[in-house]
Amino acid sequence: MLLRMLFGEQQREWSGESLDTVQSIEHFILLCSEIAERLPKQSSRYYTLAIWAEGLLRSMDELEQSCYAAKRYAGQINHTLVDELSAEERLSYNRHVYYDKNAYIRVFATLDKLGTLLNQVFNLRTERMKAQFSYFTVIRNMREHQLHLELMKPLNELKERHQEALNRLRDRRNLEIHQMNAELQDDLNQSLANHSERRTLENLLSNMADLDQSWDMVQVSLGHSFRLACKWLRRLTD
Repeated sequence: MLLRMLFGEQQREWSGESLDTVQSIEHFILLCSEIAERLPKQSSRYYTLAIWAEGLLRSMDELEQSCYAAKRYAGQINHTLVDELSAEERLSYNRHVYYDKNAYIRVFATLDKLGTLLNQVFNLRTERMKAQFSYFTVIRNMREHQLHLELMKPLNELKERHQEALNRLRDRRNLEIHQMNAELQDDLNQSLANHSERRTLENLLSNMADLDQSWDMVQVSLGHSFRLACKWLRRLTD
């Protein structure tokens, strides 16, 4: 919410599907706390789950803010050629790059945190497949072993629907973390192709469309997961 102050705007208020997701996470936290108090011998497990869920709520907020700021700064850039950027546009571009990176790195970090929580809540034992597993390994485990179909099917469908955008974001994330600044990849390609060619910016509209898809996938996946997790906890305590 704080980043909207950069643009002289009021704090964001969750609404629609995002609000439903937030309320499901908050309800899960409440249920875990109640169970921990009722079952002292298992309290550490449920307090841990509550803390993890609170962390996911914060991650969701931080991801949304980063996506928003990245798109707002991208919208302040009116040229595609680097040497045509005004001083103000260069500043907006640098700020855009910062929040864009922050966003696409957070996409996968948030999903992996969700995978860890799902593995614990539903006792999926994904670590048998891979010691250091990702969210996508958790989904594959559920799919291959037909576990918790009520949850697996919508999560897998969301992953498949947004697969192309996620693949592009993963490539950018991996490039940024392991090789070089991701925004400089186009500069390298242009330099190798034609030394005299004027440098252009990466396709900001396309990148922001990928971020939009990833945000939709993350927040809807969180919503499905926590609604089913709440139902699962209620079954355990009935």
